[in-house]
Amino acid sequence: MRLRSKATLNFFTGHSVPRFLFPNDRWRAYWPWLPLWWAAALWVVFSHGPIPLHSTRTLSVAWEMWQQHSFLVPILNGAPYSDKAPLLYWLIQLGWAIGGVGDTWPRLLMVVIGTTQLLLVRQLALRWFPSRPIVAQIAPWILGAFTYGFLYNLQIMYDGLLAVWVLAALLALSPTERRAAPRFLLLALFIGLGLLTKGPVMLLHVALPWLFGVWWHPWARHHPRRWYGLGALSLLGGLLILLAWVLPAAYAGGAVYRNALLFHQTAGRVVDAFAHAHAWWWYAPILPLLLFPFILWPRFWVGLTRFSLPLEPGMRMLLGWLLPVLLAFSLVSGKQAYYLTPELAGFALLIALTVARGDERLPGRGSSAWLGPWPLALFGLLLGGLLLGLPELAAAGQVSNRWLLGLVPQARPLGMVFVLLGGYLLWPRRGEAARIAIAGLLGVVAANAMFTSTLWKNFDLAPVAAVLRQASLGHQPIANLGLYEGQFHFLARLKRPIVRLYEGQSLQSWAAAHPHGLVLTYPVHLSDIARQHAQFIQPFRGVWVVVWKAPLLAAWRAAHSLPASPPAQAWPPGVLSGKYPQDNATVQGRKP
Repeated sequence: MRLRSKATLNFFTGHSVPRFLFPNDRWRAYWPWLPLWWAAALWVVFSHGPIPLHSTRTLSVAWEMWQQHSFLVPILNGAPYSDKAPLLYWLIQLGWAIGGVGDTWPRLLMVVIGTTQLLLVRQLALRWFPSRPIVAQIAPWILGAFTYGFLYNLQIMYDGLLAVWVLAALLALSPTERRAAPRFLLLALFIGLGLLTKGPVMLLHVALPWLFGVWWHPWARHHPRRWYGLGALSLLGGLLILLAWVLPAAYAGGAVYRNALLFHQTAGRVVDAFAHAHAWWWYAPILPLLLFPFILWPRFWVGLTRFSLPLEPGMRMLLGWLLPVLLAFSLVSGKQAYYLTPELAGFALLIALTVARGDERLPGRGSSAWLGPWPLALFGLLLGGLLLGLPELAAAGQVSNRWLLGLVPQARPLGMVFVLLGGYLLWPRRGEAARIAIAGLLGVVAANAMFTSTLWKNFDLAPVAAVLRQASLGHQPIANLGLYEGQFHFLARLKRPIVRLYEGQSLQSWAAAHPHGLVLTYPVHLSDIARQHAQFIQPFRGVWVVVWKAPLLAAWRAAHSLPASPPAQAWPPGVLSGKYPQDNATVQGRKP
């Protein structure tokens, strides 16, 4: 059995471990997937700045808490911010307390969180499938190379950290060789940390597997009263950890914050969910995208058809987690792809188990080329061919999409990368799981490099933030025409709120009261008046960010004549030449 496991491991990973690098067996288990993931993650996370609006808002909340010395109450734009719990902000500020304020530590923190997920999924595989060590070897490759999960986990967001606590809680529930009973104290701790990360949604990810424990956990079947009694105490303990923050924060934040924190986070979010409803089947077409590139691996498809009853204990554990959570999130009308971030580890385990078990049940056919990653290879070759032909199509006027036109300068190099990756996947050799993971990571790194060199200027708010920082240092008040989502406070290190204005009397009154103030606007189409009289202009995600001196904007909106002024400064150079794809009457955009 050991020889077969070793051969299977070599077939799927295709990598022997150099003893001079890892003389200890414990460390060799992490070669080469962990160094490769680190290299890809660090390259991507430091290739450009934080992406608006989510990452910049997270940083802005942490920054305002930091500079206002508000440990308990998150703050956004000068007001208590009740939408999120504080643990991620605390971790960011912990790094700032050691190394100073900046975006280097938050980015490294995301890499640390992603690494922890990979280590935890390996531990879950060892616990749930002890007779199949190949699952523990394949699962980190798969989880680390999910394209969506890789990119999303590197955003400065909450779901990656939530996934850490979900996986840790499942480990606390899982039996070991020496102990069948769960570790309920650790379960309470991890539930509490999950609640401090993203609030009550933590209970959906963990409480549902616990409720179905008598189906998947051997100890629960023999001791159901202790399972549910001690488990309920663990849930209560987790809630007490949350309350240890909620009660003093609600008192410190005032009546408005207290009402939002205690009621909007529960009943209010249910109402919001139904106001932005998706159909119950919404996740069905999303799941294949979440599982890319491994969804294009025929060995996985065939392996799914080879399961039979009765299910082995590890498979029952896996289904006891994934099925109830998927059902619950499908029934809740409010849906987002990133809600399933913690479950990506479960799908990685499912794919790893499926291909390993399917190979055991296909004697003599496991090495068939038809089970290899040829659909993914064809996808890479097709995508590479399209990118290679994109410049010619654009020159012939066959491409009108502004984002595709923005890719033209770097389309051929990226096209060659995808063609080479397609050829690499078709190379007849062992190591399928590793080849798919390596190709997926290299493809993401190459695509991110192309994004950075071509499209990042549509997302980079650093230039306009520099203008706002200088205004703030000069004690100029700043206002925003429309909704403001915290995208500038960290980037510009602002210490005062940005005032929200509305068209009409709101703008006119504020401009009259603040003649030296600046106003931010976000037009879809750029007018000649803005080109001539605005202070600063830059593109942003299909619209424009325009910085106005308040009296000039108010006079224009009131249809008054404007005095002569120098043309607006703009970034990037040449953006106002009229040839930039952003400046197109057919462009549709949305205001941030």
